[in-house]
Amino acid sequence: MENDNDLAKIVMSIAQNDGDYQTAIPELSLYRRSMTTEPMPYIYEFGLAVTIQGGKQVTLGDKVFNYGSGQILLTTADLPVVSYVTRASVDTPYLGLLLLMKAQFIVQLATEMALPPPSKIDIYQAMSIEALDGGINDALIRLLRLLDEPDLLAHVAPLIQKEIAMRLLTGAHGSKLRHFVTHESPSQKIIQAISWLKLNFSNDIRVDDLADNAYMSPSTFRQHFRAVAGMSPVQYQKQLRLQEARQLMLNRNFNAGSAAISVGYESVSQFSREYSRLFGAPPLRDIRQLKQT
Repeated sequence: MENDNDLAKIVMSIAQNDGDYQTAIPELSLYRRSMTTEPMPYIYEFGLAVTIQGGKQVTLGDKVFNYGSGQILLTTADLPVVSYVTRASVDTPYLGLLLLMKAQFIVQLATEMALPPPSKIDIYQAMSIEALDGGINDALIRLLRLLDEPDLLAHVAPLIQKEIAMRLLTGAHGSKLRHFVTHESPSQKIIQAISWLKLNFSNDIRVDDLADNAYMSPSTFRQHFRAVAGMSPVQYQKQLRLQEARQLMLNRNFNAGSAAISVGYESVSQFSREYSRLFGAPPLRDIRQLKQT
């Protein structure tokens, strides 16, 4: 069995300088930082993030997750978080790996494997941390080494990704994932509401309508939503809007007013206030700072 030092060596051979590295496997990205970073808002998608070396902190609502070398952070919904690297140096840089997964694939795989239902005492969480076990570690090493075999990549990579998903379903994360895939469970209905919000965040929404669609009372819906997403539906929508507006200004050169209207704001001044509260600076200054880094 290969160890996490092998994983670190392979990642460092690819990520030879600080930065984000998108690999030839679309779902697989690598990260390297030689110093700690400032807390920044992000949208974490469905997938597993591994800290191979160093440390990182992720805040979801009022929950704080710290994970370091040899730990996996599993995210089973699209979640607005604040994250930053907490341990890194030139001699021992932070090394991270992200492998995105498709929710429908996990649901289909769990059905095929005929896995037992989740434990009733194990509460579903859309974000959880567990140790990187030897089986997944070895599979990740094989996946990374496959990058040097382009003729095999398209055929073998999906098989290794399927193996990783199966190991997640049967390992320490398994019960939480089985909560996620259980049809018609409260958590599954909240995941469906989150997916709908991600596609429709620029529209006006009524929480009562979301609750009706989930066949829940508004109070029960809010309770379950906060348990999964770490925040209320309105706060979730607001963060999606502000994150999208930031990308429009950064990557498509929208001005603040155009970005605000595009994501559903009627008041540009309200947009600027809420943007400053989330990102720590008004839109113009924040985008200028991002382009300078």
